[in-house]
Amino acid sequence: MIGLEVHVQLATRTKAFAPVAVAYGAPPNSLTDPIVLGLPGALPTFNAAALAAAVRLGLATGSTVRTHSRFSRKHYFYPDLPKGYQISQHDEPLCAHGHVDVWHEGVRHQIALERIHLEEDAGKLNHDGATSRVDLNRAGVPLVEVVTAPVLPSAELAFAYMKALHRLVRYLGVCEGDLEKGHLRCDANVSVRRRGDAALGTRVELKNINSFRFVRAAIEHEIARQIRVLDGGGRVERETRLWDGVAGMSQSMRGKEEVADYRYLPDPDLPPLALDAAELVAARAALPELPADRLARYLADYQLAFDDADLLTSEVALADYLDRAIAACGPGHARALAAWIVNELLRELAGRPITACAVAPAALAELIVAIDDGTISGKLGKDVFAKMIATGDGARAIIAREGLRQLSDPAEVRALAEAIVAANPRQAAQYRAGKDTLLGFFVGQLMKATGGRVNPQLASDTLKALLAG
Repeated sequence: MIGLEVHVQLATRTKAFAPVAVAYGAPPNSLTDPIVLGLPGALPTFNAAALAAAVRLGLATGSTVRTHSRFSRKHYFYPDLPKGYQISQHDEPLCAHGHVDVWHEGVRHQIALERIHLEEDAGKLNHDGATSRVDLNRAGVPLVEVVTAPVLPSAELAFAYMKALHRLVRYLGVCEGDLEKGHLRCDANVSVRRRGDAALGTRVELKNINSFRFVRAAIEHEIARQIRVLDGGGRVERETRLWDGVAGMSQSMRGKEEVADYRYLPDPDLPPLALDAAELVAARAALPELPADRLARYLADYQLAFDDADLLTSEVALADYLDRAIAACGPGHARALAAWIVNELLRELAGRPITACAVAPAALAELIVAIDDGTISGKLGKDVFAKMIATGDGARAIIAREGLRQLSDPAEVRALAEAIVAANPRQAAQYRAGKDTLLGFFVGQLMKATGGRVNPQLASDTLKALLAG
């Protein structure tokens, strides 16, 4: 079984216990002060913005949010932790017993959480050959640690959980979610047991995994390693291992510490955190629609394909775009809108965010309605869409300005079709002799003659009738 401990960096302007800016890429050791450095006499003060963000995540996961919690000192030595202890939460964490909803292969799972607690980050060591340098810019950055129960049965579901948590924290606006900047880092606890055994096997911790892909690869590797050890008659040792994503292997880092090793003590410099009921009610009322619920709504209300619904809820701005477009033209066009966004709009954006799109949701809705009601064909729709991207104009304005309305008058289409048949007597004879594939030739000629404006179905039906005569 697998349990994950994910460190989520909270999106605050300043550090957890000091009025020092949080910034990525600043000159080394430029974002410190006596509190961050742990100098004698420096007293920490907790960042209210970090508390608000953690409460928001706790409520969104259905956790029990304590109105009274406290900080402890977790003692261990690291060169990038100048105080000699980390301020964390131990016996009274902020949140407990929630869950994260995960959609995996079309099925919704609830992954149980043991706790969500607040803590500060350590600094960073940069190694260059035999030299190591300490950068304390990251020291004191506010984190929450989101800890699951050991309930994940596979690396695939662990991978899906990480992505769902990443999506959730960005929906809530509590974390920027940039894995390259270390905003989410995962420790994975893995244990195998023989079929039929009730008790979990020895747990091994894989430390500091910083990508979705590595989470899956590291867990699969560790499961295979433990099975090899057991099948060889050996014993899995309780330890912490480092995952090397480039080499695709892990190596032992240290024996796993127990809780007693950390010598947790209540932090005497920080008063208990206190929340009142009114604050929780207000925070709960301010929660947005959560991504798993939104995906479920798209499936139930609009019957979208699962992959489309999953993609469209991957970013809150993208889902907002779809909802605004549906609001502009009605739910009857939802599937067509979703398909157009997935197949045309995202391809046009080529990785840029939806907020960079020149086509407003209402303008895209205009285009979809014009296609659905037969004003223009789907093929012309792509031409109109290209002009919308280039000019920012609405679909109806472009259709009217350029005379692109679809030809759907049967008499007008028949007259044009008669001219096409008359101009191609050899092909007409071949068709009548049984070469049915030539129908496409005639439809193409008619499309060419009308600039693609003729209704394709009407064109095909009309030409079939004429050629049969």
